[in-house]
Amino acid sequence: MHKIILVGVGGFIGAALRYLISGYIQNLIQSVAFPHGTLAVNITGCFIIGIISHLLESQAGMTAEMRLLLMVGFLGSFTTYSTFSYETLNLLQDQRFFLVLINIGTHIILGLSAVLLGRFTIITIWR
Repeated sequence: MHKIILVGVGGFIGAALRYLISGYIQNLIQSVAFPHGTLAVNITGCFIIGIISHLLESQAGMTAEMRLLLMVGFLGSFTTYSTFSYETLNLLQDQRFFLVLINIGTHIILGLSAVLLGRFTIITIWR
């Protein structure tokens, strides 16, 4: 039961932050043509998972409970792959093919880059 509570607490925090940050970014840019808020949340989540995954691999004091709280709960609800997929499908249905390619490409390229940057950042700080 303790593990479920950790995942739930992390999930609540991640979902609330996703809602706030995604909405803030989308309103800041004031564009409904492209899902900037989802992209920002996904890239931020990739950066954070880069940091956390390195900490887990380096045995830097990350417990199994911290992994459940942060990676399964928080990041599991913070990143929005299902929203990304839904918004991409909507762009496809609207026949906005260039935006489909931009959306998929930026998520993949920036997501992978953010994970790598997160790892390099924590390696540099941890030295």
